[in-house]
Amino acid sequence: MDVTVVICTYNGASCLSNVFERLASQMFTTLVSWDITVVDNNSRDQTAQVVQGYQDLPIFLDRLHYEYEPKQGLAFARRRGVRAAKGKLLAFLDDDNLPSSSWVQAVYDFGQQHPGAGAYGSQIVGAYEVEPPQDFERIACFLAVIDRGHQPFRYDLLDRWLFPAGAGLVVRKQVWLEHVSEKPRLSGVLAEKLTSKGEDIEALSYIRKAGWQIWHNPDMQIEHVIGRERMASGYLLTLFQGVGLSRYHTRMVRFCPWQRPFAIAAYGVNDLRRWLLHYTTHYSKKSSIVVQCELTLLYYSLLSPIYIFSQTLVKILANQCDSIFKIMRIDSS
Repeated sequence: MDVTVVICTYNGASCLSNVFERLASQMFTTLVSWDITVVDNNSRDQTAQVVQGYQDLPIFLDRLHYEYEPKQGLAFARRRGVRAAKGKLLAFLDDDNLPSSSWVQAVYDFGQQHPGAGAYGSQIVGAYEVEPPQDFERIACFLAVIDRGHQPFRYDLLDRWLFPAGAGLVVRKQVWLEHVSEKPRLSGVLAEKLTSKGEDIEALSYIRKAGWQIWHNPDMQIEHVIGRERMASGYLLTLFQGVGLSRYHTRMVRFCPWQRPFAIAAYGVNDLRRWLLHYTTHYSKKSSIVVQCELTLLYYSLLSPIYIFSQTLVKILANQCDSIFKIMRIDSS
């Protein structure tokens, strides 16, 4: 199999049909062998039944596969999809991503033309249910709306800290298996919770660290459906809080253990400088939701090491208490 389209979904019964319809239109127009694997990440709706209904259709016969991942988190769903996929190229879609009619062919063609590319991302336009706020383009990339031009380029040459979005991302299966940790530090979106974002950056950081190229492919075009609930201030601020708190892990994966204390100090000083500069520069516009999101990101990026260390300490204490209780139970018996 040349390509496997991996669709990770949580409670996607209402929107998977739109993705399947877009993919069905490519079944007989592409010149490659490809299939689809849906990873159900512990859904509570009729996701499994929807997938089964499409599996029974002649056009999807033996080409649409279902996997169930009980451990909540997009990172775990992605890994389940990687293990189950038959294709050499893994093309990730979310259940709200609508690929263009030539997307699968573009996935394959780019992989053939750029054998040094370990991963490459799509051109993603937003399909908004409601009008986004003013200046939304400044933060749109955090909602996986990526318009980075109509020419291909290498992310690793343009900016070493810049990555494509996980939506519409393509990875060589062998590259993932050889270099991406099976145990992610960041679990990704947990059902509706947004406080462990950054799982795709973590995976791509391993691939970049291993020396593989990471590209932008504008020929792979996707519409990302952004519902009205994602334009709510509560959702946006929670999202940016989660991205900020994940910054410690997404940054530290690039460094050796002895380098990390120096990196933490350098990032801390820079985050504080940027937050103060942004706050004073945009003080008159601090009621803008875009400015609030940017300030939230910088503030929680600054707190990220403290948050991670406190979580680690709590886990250590919990494990110690659990060990003590086990010893006490053994002694009492």
